[in-house]
Amino acid sequence: MQINIDLAQEKNRNYKVYIDELKSLNFDTKVAIVTNPTVAKFHLEEVKNLINVDELHVITVPDGEKYKNMDTIEFILGECFKHRLDRKSILIALGGGVIGDMTGFVASIFQRGIKFVQIPTTLLAQVDASVGGKTGVNSQYGKNLIGSFWQPLAVHCETRFLKTLPQREFNAGIAEIIKMAVTFDMEFFEWLENCNLRDDTDLKTAILKSIKTKARVVSLDEREAGVRAVLNYGHTFAHVIENETQYKVFLHGEAVSIGMVMANELSLKLGLMSAQEAIRVKYLLQRYDLPIDYEIKSAEDFYEHFFLDKKSNNNKITFVLSKSIGGYEMKNDVPKDITISVLEDFE
Repeated sequence: MQINIDLAQEKNRNYKVYIDELKSLNFDTKVAIVTNPTVAKFHLEEVKNLINVDELHVITVPDGEKYKNMDTIEFILGECFKHRLDRKSILIALGGGVIGDMTGFVASIFQRGIKFVQIPTTLLAQVDASVGGKTGVNSQYGKNLIGSFWQPLAVHCETRFLKTLPQREFNAGIAEIIKMAVTFDMEFFEWLENCNLRDDTDLKTAILKSIKTKARVVSLDEREAGVRAVLNYGHTFAHVIENETQYKVFLHGEAVSIGMVMANELSLKLGLMSAQEAIRVKYLLQRYDLPIDYEIKSAEDFYEHFFLDKKSNNNKITFVLSKSIGGYEMKNDVPKDITISVLEDFE
């Protein structure tokens, strides 16, 4: 199964997402796989055996969001230089969203840009992070504030890789699937309410629908100047949660789950969503054991962190909100007192 990512402004960088079609990869240049010990234990040897290349290297970095920083980028770059990679070399990201984001970022800056391939091994990465060319790392000020747009050469999603995921990691990926349905596709949301994503057939359908949704959005707005920002539904709140907890308490998808609930509470207060619709979203998240609550220590401090969000500008916070189920609205004029009242409900 193949999905085209057609970039409206730069057709020469179009690429494909392949679902369960990875049989071999052939290159006529140096290749380096970037991965972590957890993923390597399950998938590295299999992937290495699928790659036909004269010179193959493996760069292993520590596992975890807390290592998604400039120190790790410096390490990967150092390994690239040690292995004498050049402008024709190719990096392969073998792992989840953290590995994909960092590998893509290194590819975008190594010798002013080289090609890279995504082989995502988590559900979250397959349905969202690996597609669209967002790369980057976190800083002490917030998530993904340092990075670039750098599209991959190809994305290979193998559903068999998901069999090794811990249940919590699997559920975190479901949050991103639900996110897309709530903001873009009511029929998809209704289908999710009636399916079982722990069933292989239903899961594959959900992955396909999610990637098609993201492909459509990215093709319209590669650099997030408009509609692509809607894919950050729930993320404005989630990124503050992750930063406050130093990326040690919640997986990204778990923080997004809470963020969607918070965003929906704001939609309720603004009259964009009914209470029944908000309950339906919350119930679907709970079905997959995703968290829906977070104890905010200070509503004022939480609010101030919003200004570090990449969508915000001119000292205005931009919120991506669900307008009923299947629709969206972006607002940068929400009165502070209304936002604070939502945050106080979580104190």
